[in-house]
Amino acid sequence: MQQMGFADRGYYRPEPSSFMAEWTGVLTIIVANIAVWVANLLGAGEFPVSSFLALKGDLPQHLLESWQLVTYGFVHDATNPWHLVFNMIALWFFGRPVEEIMGRAEFFRFYVTAIVLAGIAWLVSIQLGQADFAPRMFLVGASGAVMAVFAVFIWYYPHQTVLLWGVLPVPAWALGVLYFVSDVSGAAHGGGNVANVAHLAGAIFGLLYAWRGWNLGGLTDFTARWRRRMRVVRPEDDFGARPGRSEPERRPASKLDTELQESVDRILEKISRSGESSLTPEERDTLTRASRRLKERV
Repeated sequence: MQQMGFADRGYYRPEPSSFMAEWTGVLTIIVANIAVWVANLLGAGEFPVSSFLALKGDLPQHLLESWQLVTYGFVHDATNPWHLVFNMIALWFFGRPVEEIMGRAEFFRFYVTAIVLAGIAWLVSIQLGQADFAPRMFLVGASGAVMAVFAVFIWYYPHQTVLLWGVLPVPAWALGVLYFVSDVSGAAHGGGNVANVAHLAGAIFGLLYAWRGWNLGGLTDFTARWRRRMRVVRPEDDFGARPGRSEPERRPASKLDTELQESVDRILEKISRSGESSLTPEERDTLTRASRRLKERV
């Protein structure tokens, strides 16, 4: 029987090179936002995309349109290109180092989750404070998710110098404090056309994510965990001996081997989801021990 190494497992094999494989999550999100903005601009006369994808203030009365909690984050004001430009510039500068920490798959999960949570926070604020105007209010823009990305950036790079208004160098944490105070003040005074509550919700989520060391892969790997618990018995693997044929000898795996293998499976799945940079020193030690034990058995 051929021994199976780590690289033989399906989720550990290198992905075949492709055009999309070269794209980062940040670049993919920026292209998606620009494409939606152009489509909205072209269809503004007959079919304004923003009116279809925007998050409506009365969504609780139309729950079948809950997809708006995601789509609004990819829509920007077609009459004001700076709304799109400023958000995408911020995402480009702050999102790339954050994605290097998280990995592309986890960055996508984080970004979309931030969009949803920021949208929910805005809806709650509208329902509690301006319920009578809710049917005429809507939310568009990636600002809530971008603030979440910026919050994670500040957590890992608090002293990184950034340019305020493009000219004044300040540490990242100071710019974060400035934005936070501005959004709190704006939310307290109604905010006008700026969704300050969505900004605050995104920033708080980003800080909690970094502080608690969360990983959203657990939301999507339930199926994988279930498959590991299932055992497919093939005819040639029957446990009972067949007439005229002796059962092949099997060396029972020790409890230590089983636990180590389960740990390796979890770690390799994490690499597949979030990249090798997401591993902790303990997880790297586990892979080293497993590799050494496999060589001894071979």
